[in-house]
Amino acid sequence: MKGKLPFSRRITLGALVLVLVGALAWVALRTGPLAATRITVMRVQEGRLAPAIFGIGTVEARRSWMVGPTAAGRVLAVRVDVGDTVKAGQLLADMDPVDLDQRLAALDASLARAGSTQAAAQAQLKDAAARRELAAINARRNQELAAQNFISAAALESRMQEKASADAALQAAQANLAGAGQDVARQKAERAGLQQQRGNVRLLAPADGVVTSRDAEAGTTVVAGQPVLRLIDPATLWVKLRVDQGRSAGLAPGLTARIVLRSHPGVPLPGQVARVELLADSVTEERIAQVAFAQAPSARAMGVSVGELAEVTLQLPETASSLLVPSASIQHRQGETGVWRIAHGQPVFAPVRLGVRSLDGQVQVLDGLKAGDEVVVYSQKALTPGARVQVVDTLIQDGPKGAVP
Repeated sequence: MKGKLPFSRRITLGALVLVLVGALAWVALRTGPLAATRITVMRVQEGRLAPAIFGIGTVEARRSWMVGPTAAGRVLAVRVDVGDTVKAGQLLADMDPVDLDQRLAALDASLARAGSTQAAAQAQLKDAAARRELAAINARRNQELAAQNFISAAALESRMQEKASADAALQAAQANLAGAGQDVARQKAERAGLQQQRGNVRLLAPADGVVTSRDAEAGTTVVAGQPVLRLIDPATLWVKLRVDQGRSAGLAPGLTARIVLRSHPGVPLPGQVARVELLADSVTEERIAQVAFAQAPSARAMGVSVGELAEVTLQLPETASSLLVPSASIQHRQGETGVWRIAHGQPVFAPVRLGVRSLDGQVQVLDGLKAGDEVVVYSQKALTPGARVQVVDTLIQDGPKGAVP
């Protein structure tokens, strides 16, 4: 028939078609949507885990003070600057005393006058006592004379009335002396209170420390309680550590710590958890602990500053021998936590019960696996039960969740 291809050519074209179809099938099965999912696997092994807790904290001072006046006033002078080392009782700043000195002088004059009044009352008491003694003697003498009928009853009554008047005068003198003493005590108390106010305008260092902030200058008006200077005790530096609540199991006082300051990344410092706060941060979902340095770093020698960030690693007790898997192999599927286990060349999802984790990516498996099981660590794409898989040493292409480059 005209136009019919020779038999040999038809054989050649058929062979080319078969080759093309085979090539397409090979590409589809190797790199296309029908290709096997490439995975990396690892055998479950037994071992001991050294769990640890990691967190970020800031350097703070356990003991700090805000030095300021107890009453509103104007700053007269500030005698120290930031970074100065001060001793307990050292004068740091002066507040304007306004009229306190004049009021003290007035109280001194009032106290002197009260002393003079007290001295006069004492003299009056002595005079009243002498008059009463004389009146008592005259009254006894007239009683004896009246008993012998040498004087009249009227004369005796006059002497008795003189004695009663002398008794009343003595009581009045005693009362005046007591009042003068109370007035002196009141004046002394007022002066002591005013002297205390005068002393409060002198801002003294409550303890040995270092000045970290100068919040007011001469001429500034401050209110009661407003700090003029801030001090810290550099020997009490510690780290305020924040730890994710979900990874804080085992956090307790006494744990050994490894502190790395942001300014000295290559110089780890030993420490220990001094306190775990009872109140956690509900906003950031973190627990707070205070980590003390085993040996307080010198702020001047190391350049440590309050507020500096620090990385803290807390070492927990080593666990007993148990099954371990990489944390990258842990997956969540349909509300269950487990791993993809390779059984007869196919992935099977195996729910597991996990224990503690280590910072190097190992997880303790309490139930659900046995030693020697092969589990999927990384996969090119999300797995499904019975999916075709290909075990490789490493994954070189990015994939969906669970894959790594």
